[in-house]
Formats: sequence, structure tokens, C-alpha cells
Amino acid sequence: MSGMTSRLANFAADLSYDDLPTEVIERTKLLIFDITGIMVRARHDAESTASMISAVERLGLASGDCSVMGDTKAYAPTAAALVNGTLAHSLDFDDTHAAGSLHSSAPIVPAALTAAEMAGSSGRDLIAACVAGYEVQIRLALALNPSEHYDRGFHPTATCGVFGAAAAAGRLLGLDGVGIQSAFGIALSQAAGSMQFLADGSWTKRSHVGQAAQNGLICATLAAEGFKGPEEAFEGNWGFLSAYAPNPDGAKVTDRLGEHWETLGLAVKPYPSCRYSHAAMDGLVALTKEHGIAPEDIEAVEIGLPETGCKIIGQPLDVKINPDSVVDGQFSMPFCAAVVLREGNMAWDDYAKHLNDEDTRALCRKVSTVHDAKAEAAYPANMSGSVRITTTTGEFATFVEVPKGEPDNFMTTDEFRAKFDSLCAPYLDEARRIRLADAILTLEDANAVASVFQLSQP
Repeated sequence: MSGMTSRLANFAADLSYDDLPTEVIERTKLLIFDITGIMVRARHDAESTASMISAVERLGLASGDCSVMGDTKAYAPTAAALVNGTLAHSLDFDDTHAAGSLHSSAPIVPAALTAAEMAGSSGRDLIAACVAGYEVQIRLALALNPSEHYDRGFHPTATCGVFGAAAAAGRLLGLDGVGIQSAFGIALSQAAGSMQFLADGSWTKRSHVGQAAQNGLICATLAAEGFKGPEEAFEGNWGFLSAYAPNPDGAKVTDRLGEHWETLGLAVKPYPSCRYSHAAMDGLVALTKEHGIAPEDIEAVEIGLPETGCKIIGQPLDVKINPDSVVDGQFSMPFCAAVVLREGNMAWDDYAKHLNDEDTRALCRKVSTVHDAKAEAAYPANMSGSVRITTTTGEFATFVEVPKGEPDNFMTTDEFRAKFDSLCAPYLDEARRIRLADAILTLEDANAVASVFQLSQP
């Protein structure tokens, strides 16, 4: 589709706060609020953070004027975007887009926050920039066909996220459409993110989302200084769509652009695990409450998922029933099922509690994952799931089409605050949490973004 890159760039450059429907503004503030709490907690508790901070210090990037959430120090802009982006995805507790099969705030908000601090931007500017980034990233993922993109070994949160980050940062740095088009062209050579982390529970799923934020910021800054990138980053013969998926549909990139807001399709997570696990977890919680099912009475649990979900969190079963690390647990349907069956919920602290718990591991071995035709039919609009629990007293089953947190089953503001408090309470006192929450939820009133996010400091 000729002119696709130019059209998307002009959209991002020209989008203003006043163009946004009220519901898009309110949803975006909640998404920024949600990812902030995640970053604060991950700065202190994610096992990958210490090495990331040490590397940044060794590279001489641990001094500057830009904030890392939950940190009292200021960093160089590239380091702030890298670290915040990595933190945002380190708990796997961040927002998702079902049809795009990706996370949006993790690469985009960190790049936007850093660019906003560099430019002295207002809260309204930050909101508009994030929406521009969301729309770019999600639409590219939809055009690729996420399942086919995954089958090539790519992680769309990062591969598409670098373009969303470039759009958000570019808008805040004052680039026009030609400038953002150039930033997209530069970012074409930075679009990366391999799913190989699934093989051994390594930390690269986190870091390459951080790198998408960092690289998006760098690409926008290069373009702002006049560095030129290819003009047809998306539709070119060797452009993003042709290179990263076998059957892309470029029409999805600009379909109803500026009229239909994919931002409103973003969902938030009540559980800190892969989104494909959440419908089944909702079902397990509901069945155990309704029927008083105790873990010791369970003989077998069968979870039904769409094919893509089965591949990511259900296969190979011998690996999924024996998670060794947090990353393993985040992508193990058996482990997530075992935790909610024992706890009635799942929180971030449950990884430390349950990964080496023998009773939890025994329960994992009773869980199997199968392809479910009904869940497949609901996909990709929803990451649905079926549940069948066999106990000593009978069999109980349910199907959850729309997991909690999806747009049609969204969390309330009070539920957002509860999640934020549970994440931040160990490091921010109640008064600080209230001030930070209130400031983000009224972000449109902030004359300078930096003053708001400095409240994340312990």
C-alpha cells in the first residue's frame, strides 16, 4: 500500500490532545497509571534489574536528567528508556491487546516519559504521544498477523514496539510527519525481539522491550537532528511487513486511522502472567469458589486454549509442569493454574512463594493443556479459555470468553488502585502512593511531566 509509512507518520505527528475522545483520554491515563506501579515494583524486586542497572552504570549512563521509576537517581535519556522499558515488562503484569497479541505500554510509555522529560512536555502532550504510539504499534501487529509473526520466532511487543516508541518520542520531540517517517525508517533496522527466551526462561523478553523503548527514542532523536531513514519503512520491498511475516495485510495499518481507536482495545492484567493464561485462571477461581473445591480433592485439571496460547504456555508439557524460574512460571499454564487453585488468586509475590513449593509442583503435574475449538473460534478477538476440574466428588467445567481486564470486562478505577497499592506498598508509603496516583489520574492538568513522575521515588 503506497504511502502507508507517510500516512502513519503524519497521523502521529499531527495528533493532539484535543483530537482525542474523552474515553481514549481516560483509558490512556489508566494505562499509564498501571504501568507506573509495575515499573516501581520491578525496580526493586525483579531478579533481572540488578544486572541491568550495573550494566548501565558500567556504560557510564547512570547520570543525567531523566527518571527511572522507583529510583532516586537520574540517568542519561537512553538509559532511562532502556531501564524503564525493561522494568515495565519484567513482571509480565502489563497491558495487552488480544488481536495484536502484544503488550503496548511497556515499550511506548517509557520512551514517551523520557522524551517528555527531555522536552519539558505537559501531561496532555504525554497522553497524546502515548496514543500515537499505541495506534502505530497495534496496527502494525494486526497487519502482520500475530500468529504467523510468532511462528517466525518474533515477539511483536518489541518488533512493533520500536515503531510505537519512535512515534511517541518523535511527537514529543516536535518532529513533523517527514521527521517521524524518517524515524520509522531508522527504526526498521532496530526491529527485533526473539521468542527464544521460552526455551530456557532467560530474561531477554524483558530487555528487548526495554531496547525497543530505548531504540525508538534514539531513532526519533536521530531524525530530529536531520538523520535520514528509508521512506517506505513499512510497505517497501524490504520493509517491515514483507520481511517479518509471510502474509501481511497492509490495509489494517491505516484502516479508519483517527476514527477507530485501537487504544480502547487494550486490556489490563489482574494476574502477573502471560495473558493467554488469564481466562482459564478466571474460570478456576470461579469454579473453586462456587463449588468449594479444595486442592487436595483435585484429581485432574484440563485447560483448553486457542492454538497460539497452547504453543506459548502449554507446550511442551513436561517443561511447563516443571518451571524453574519466574519466566518459566509466567509462561506455564500448569503453574499458574496450580497457584490460583491454592491461593484463590495470583499476585507477584506468589512466584517466590510457590516456585519451589512441593505441593504446588504436585498440583502442576495434574494440569494438562489442550487445543479448544470454542476458544479458537473466539480468537483473536479474545484470549478465551475452558476449564475442566475432576475431583474426588465430581467434575466441574466452565468457559470464559472474555477474561477480566478486557475492554468488555474492564477493571474499575478502584481495582487499578488496589493493584497499584499492592505493587508499590513495600517502597512508597501511603501518602506518597496517593499523591502519585492522583497526579497520574489527573495527568492532563500537569504542566510538566517530570514533576509527576518524581513522586515515584521512594
